[in-house]
Amino acid sequence: MRNPILDFEIDKSKLQYIGKDLQRPECILAEKDGTLWSADSRGGVVRLRHDGTQEIITQKISSHFSEAENEGARYLTGTLPNGLAFAANGDLLISNFGTDRLEIMTRSGSESKVLADSIDGEAIGKVNFVLRDSKGHIWITVSTRIKNWMHALRPDLSDGYIAQYIDGKFRIVADGFHFTNEIRLDAREEYMYVVETTGGCISRLRVHEDGALSDREVFGPSSLGKGAWPDGIAFDSFGNLWGTCVYSDKLFVLTPDGDLRVLLDEGDPVKVDALEKQFISGSVTEDTLFATGRGIAPWMASVTFGGSDLQTVYIGSLRAPSIPYFRAPMPGLPMVHWNERY
Repeated sequence: MRNPILDFEIDKSKLQYIGKDLQRPECILAEKDGTLWSADSRGGVVRLRHDGTQEIITQKISSHFSEAENEGARYLTGTLPNGLAFAANGDLLISNFGTDRLEIMTRSGSESKVLADSIDGEAIGKVNFVLRDSKGHIWITVSTRIKNWMHALRPDLSDGYIAQYIDGKFRIVADGFHFTNEIRLDAREEYMYVVETTGGCISRLRVHEDGALSDREVFGPSSLGKGAWPDGIAFDSFGNLWGTCVYSDKLFVLTPDGDLRVLLDEGDPVKVDALEKQFISGSVTEDTLFATGRGIAPWMASVTFGGSDLQTVYIGSLRAPSIPYFRAPMPGLPMVHWNERY
C-alpha cells in the first residue's frame, strides 16, 4: 500500500480553529467524545468541549505569572504546565516546566498534588513531557538541569534525560540528550522515539520488559535541516511520525523509512537565520529568540490526533490564542487512554 502521506498537502485556506484566549496551549490531549484538554500557563488546563464551549481548570498548588510581566518572564517564572497525560483513573498528569516537577490534578481541579520534585536527592530539572504506556509505566523527559532553559539553547550541551516514575520516585533510564522534549512509543511499544530539540533530530531506543532502554540510534536524518528545533511528535496509524519545529514553525513527517517531508514552513527566514547563528555560537539572546514565531501557530510545539475517527490533527503552540486543526489522510495511532472509561 502506498503511503498516503506522500500525496498529502495542507490547504491553509481550509484550516479551522478551536479555542479562544488560550495561553501557551503547548500540549493537547484528545478524547473520543471530541473533548480536548490543552495545557495553559495560567496554572492548569483548558477543557475544550466538542460543542465549542471551554472552561479553564487551574491547580491549587501553583502560582501563575503576573499579567504585568513581560513575555520572556512568562516562560521563565511561575507555573508552566507543559506536557500532559491521563493517569489510569483519568486524572491529569502534568509535567510542569516552570515549577520543575511532575504534578497530578483531578479533572475538576479540586485536588492537586506534587508527585515528585527531586531525583536522587537533587532537583529534577526542567520537566518537559510525561507519557503513560499500556503497562502503566509513567515516563518523563527532562530537557536540561539548567534553571534558565534559554541558557541551554546551544548545540554542545547534552544534559537532558528520560526517567521512569516507579513506587513514588524517579529512576533515570537514559541520559545524554540534547534538550529532551516529547517522547512517543510505536504501536507495539518496542521503541521509544525521543525528540532532541537542540540536537535537531529524533532518536529512538529499544524498550525492554523491565522498562530499560538501550540501543540508541538516530531515526531519520541526523539533522532535520536549517532551523530544525523539533519539539512535539505523534504517530499515525501507517507508522509515519509527525512532528513540529518550534522556533521555525514547521510541521514535518518522517516516514517509516525515515524519509523527511515538510508539510508546513511558517517561519520568518531572516529571523530564523539570526537565531540559527546565535544558537550555533551558543549565544542565544532573549530578543532574538522572541523575535521568531509566526503563522498559524507561532512557536509550533505539538501534534495531536483526535476526533471520533482519530483523523483530525490539532497543532499545539506556545504563543497562539487558539488551536488550528485539519483532516489527515489517515488516522492517528491511538494513545493508551483512547478506549479507557473514567
